[in-house]
Amino acid sequence: MLTRRQLIKAGAATGVLAAGSGAGAYAVAEGRTPAGSVDDLFAVPLRHAKVLRPLGGGTRGRRHGAGYDVYRLSPRDTDVSLVPGTTTRMRLFNGEVAPVIRATRGRPVVIQQTNGLEVPFAMHLHGGHVPAHDDGHPDDQLVTGAGRAFYYPNDQRAASLWLHDHSLHAHVENVYYGAVAGYLLTDAFEERLPLPKGRYDVPLYLRDAKFDDDSALVYDMDGFMKRPTVLVNGSPRPYFEVDARKYRIRLTNTSNERAFQFQLGKSDEFTHIGSDGGLLPAPVAVRQLELWPAERQEIVIDFSRYPVGSQVVLSNALAYPGEAPEVMRFDVVRAAEDRSQVPERLRAAPDLGKPTVEREFVMSFDPASGQHLINGKAFDPQRVDMRPRRGTTEVWTVRNTDTKFGIPHSMHVHLEHFEVLDRDGVPPAPGEAGLKDTVTVMPGQSVRFKIKFTDYTGKFMYHCHLLSHMTMGMMGQMDVGA
Repeated sequence: MLTRRQLIKAGAATGVLAAGSGAGAYAVAEGRTPAGSVDDLFAVPLRHAKVLRPLGGGTRGRRHGAGYDVYRLSPRDTDVSLVPGTTTRMRLFNGEVAPVIRATRGRPVVIQQTNGLEVPFAMHLHGGHVPAHDDGHPDDQLVTGAGRAFYYPNDQRAASLWLHDHSLHAHVENVYYGAVAGYLLTDAFEERLPLPKGRYDVPLYLRDAKFDDDSALVYDMDGFMKRPTVLVNGSPRPYFEVDARKYRIRLTNTSNERAFQFQLGKSDEFTHIGSDGGLLPAPVAVRQLELWPAERQEIVIDFSRYPVGSQVVLSNALAYPGEAPEVMRFDVVRAAEDRSQVPERLRAAPDLGKPTVEREFVMSFDPASGQHLINGKAFDPQRVDMRPRRGTTEVWTVRNTDTKFGIPHSMHVHLEHFEVLDRDGVPPAPGEAGLKDTVTVMPGQSVRFKIKFTDYTGKFMYHCHLLSHMTMGMMGQMDVGA
């Protein structure tokens, strides 16, 4: 018999399931928390993500090529103030909430790391095209006090990537308690475009959380619908003072299970310019935009449309009943010159070649065992599930058969980005026309995408990025051969 615990773990509660990818949003019940709590609306300013400076660089060394930058990025327990007058214990890189590395294509990055946590840690560059040894495979997790260096070649197109744990058993809680960082990769092509730059290029890392009366984070894998606080760069429902001009906003969903469907103001229009794998082929005017766990979406908001003194709210149409739908508020505080533009064409998707292999992945929940499965199997670290060949192009069909409980799933593939071909036979919307590395598949839906394996061999993971599903078995591994 299916227990209540299994149902909740499976994501069968209707809150998540009414969301996105054609499923639409549901009504949000009005609800507010008492004054002085972490859920007060717009009571604190946005915490700006700290851009890290390299410790140094080099011109020689193993695999490092002509030049590279060195960073230190180590997770440790840290007490931070998310709300003035209180402290919260978190697991953070360098003691910072969502720090950011800005990297450039063609110049590798070396990250020195020591695990300062009391649990294992395996750092994964999500969306990174990196050698197997540096991908954060669970086999390579660091025990407490252990250290190593990670090498990221940065030989891929510009994109908004991020770093998080991929240890075998501790990853869900490590991510929930804050051990994430941004990794923004640029290149010469992107830099030539007249998009907003500098302080007008703003990364926002979003997640949900639950706090107790002492401002401590509360984690319960069954309680994904009871995390009513939305944090933006660690700030609970903040305000952000902006100039009356265009901003490039990079949105990253670092939640374990939370989905967002963003709406600006009273359904005001904004411009979608990029997703997981970087810029779209062309900008898309939108009034709502979905962001599922681990996904990135890049948008441009033109605040010159609003008079100085205006306040514009970004809200979530997928808030659970009883939650405040407001995510953050933009306060237009001053006029500003603006020479930036959004070009009519951005970046064409690459040709991934002609596929020679087709594979199918059925994602399902087993009520008897309480496990989430891919092709009827739970993850086994001793099993290799497939062996792609370097240089080949494949088509993957991902089917979500969990219609009985209405459970959404996603597919994240390590190593390579992919091109979405269709959803249930319908070509993708313009917002999915660029490269992706994570795609959400709703109950009863199928998604096909094309993927090409290049450069690196070895063992890499693929899995659902609703992290409780991954913990409960929805992961496989592939061994890419030469």
